[in-house]
Amino acid sequence: MRYVVLALGILISLHFILSLTHESYGRVTGMDTIKTKLSGKGSNVPPYKVAVPDKYYVKENATTPELVNAAIVMLARNGDISGVMTSIKQFEDRFNKKFHYPYVLLNEVPFNDDFKRRVTEVTDSKVEFGLIPREHWYQPDWVDEEKASKARKAMADAKVIYGGSLPYRNMCRFNSGFFYRHELLKPYKYYWRVEPDVKFFCDLDYDPFRIMEDGNKLYAFTISLYEYEATIPTLWGAVKEFVAKYPELLAEDNAMAFISDDSGQTYNRCHFWSNFEIASLDLWRGEAYSKFFEFLDEKGGFYYERWGDAPVHSIGAALFAKKDQIHFFSDIGYRHEPFQHCPQGNAHKKGKCWCDEKDNFDYEWYSCLNRYDKMFT
Repeated sequence: MRYVVLALGILISLHFILSLTHESYGRVTGMDTIKTKLSGKGSNVPPYKVAVPDKYYVKENATTPELVNAAIVMLARNGDISGVMTSIKQFEDRFNKKFHYPYVLLNEVPFNDDFKRRVTEVTDSKVEFGLIPREHWYQPDWVDEEKASKARKAMADAKVIYGGSLPYRNMCRFNSGFFYRHELLKPYKYYWRVEPDVKFFCDLDYDPFRIMEDGNKLYAFTISLYEYEATIPTLWGAVKEFVAKYPELLAEDNAMAFISDDSGQTYNRCHFWSNFEIASLDLWRGEAYSKFFEFLDEKGGFYYERWGDAPVHSIGAALFAKKDQIHFFSDIGYRHEPFQHCPQGNAHKKGKCWCDEKDNFDYEWYSCLNRYDKMFT
């Protein structure tokens, strides 16, 4: 859903600068060595620095390879049609016209006929349009509206980005705990989240879903950064309560080091920017994350504060997946205003990327990619 535009993106950048501390393809089967490389096991370098084996690449004019059980997911409104068309057309041209993965588009109101017509004309893939159940979208009745409205006003007065927006909070809660429960997504195991008005810079001639499945990956990203602290003042306290109550649900060799610099005592505010994510739906459907979301939801922080799905997903992935099950797709060029990941070096050339290599967020001082790297070194 197009909730970020350039003007607001500039505000986000300013908020980050003010609030952050300066801290420092044919299917390949039966190939254990390749799976070891994709999983990152037995290596002291981040998994993304191991090149994708050539056999994963689809040759020009090759027949459509066998697909993984996956879908492309987009949350959008009828008024987002221009941005939706921009994103899907680029996504098709860079990747999906070679693979034909299905699309699932979701909206809290029915999509109109013009929206459906325009989307289905730009792709040969199957497209399904879903209506979000009311109970999954709107603020629940048990939320104290007087308390919530006071919090919205206080954040708006403090000029917190989307601080006064109730629809934004509905969206964050839906993406955190409900999108993967939608009837249209029940048949699928993996998803790729795409939003209106994003850019894909590079040709992608292999299937990231195949990397996820063969490498036993559960979550993947392209951009990571610090969360705006004013939106989540009590989130980490709730996380610590949950961990103390359910320590058995944490994965062994998890990615706690990505989100905390002191073994979980405090949150360093690092998160994966969830407007792009390729992930296993089973990660969210599992017992650990299900209990985690329900625990957080009962706290009311999606409405009494402004908890975003990005930190909630990121903390969930860091706690309930092994660190080598979280993957950085370094060769997928991507922009969501105001930040972008532009592949570097040979990956830029191989992908015929049209972004400027110098305009790359990876190791800006408010990026968290260095913390991801440190987990493997």
